[in-house]
Formats: sequence, structure tokens, C-alpha cells
Amino acid sequence: MGPTPKQPITDDSIKVRQLSHYQFSWVAGSAGNPGTWTLQLVLDEGAWEEVLTLAADDADNLQDLLSTAETVFYDVSRRTLMFGTTPVGHH
Repeated sequence: MGPTPKQPITDDSIKVRQLSHYQFSWVAGSAGNPGTWTLQLVLDEGAWEEVLTLAADDADNLQDLLSTAETVFYDVSRRTLMFGTTPVGHH
């Protein structure tokens, strides 16, 4: 028997995707309770989408980072945003 062929690449097998667009939303809480922030991520021009629920402070910090970063990647399996890339040897 020959070697087992590699599995084809599928949408589910791609773990790190580039952020194309994002949208913050705020949903009002019930009477006397705080609202909920969400962040919708559109990745690889719509090939994948993710919605994150955020604390207000996280939403504020992420807005600052997303508005200034030139490139943002999202690790789907670890649910991790990664901001920009810096060449080795640069500060």
C-alpha cells in the first residue's frame, strides 16, 4: 500500500484567518442590568465569521487596537486576535 493521501483543505481546517471587517454591537440588558457588547469578525472576505461577547473595557480596548492596526489575524481554534506583524529586527 502507498502512503495515505493528505486530506483536502476545507474551511474548517484553516486555523488562522485575516480580519476583513468588524462590527461592534451593544444589546441593552434587562431593567437595572448592564448591556452586552458583541464584536462580529468577518474573516478572509467573508469565508468565515465569528461573534465574540465582550466586557465594556475589552470592547473599548479592542476598538482602539482595531482602528490602528494595519493587519489583524484571528486564530479560530484558540479564539485569539493577533494585531499586525513586525519584521524581525524592527522595534
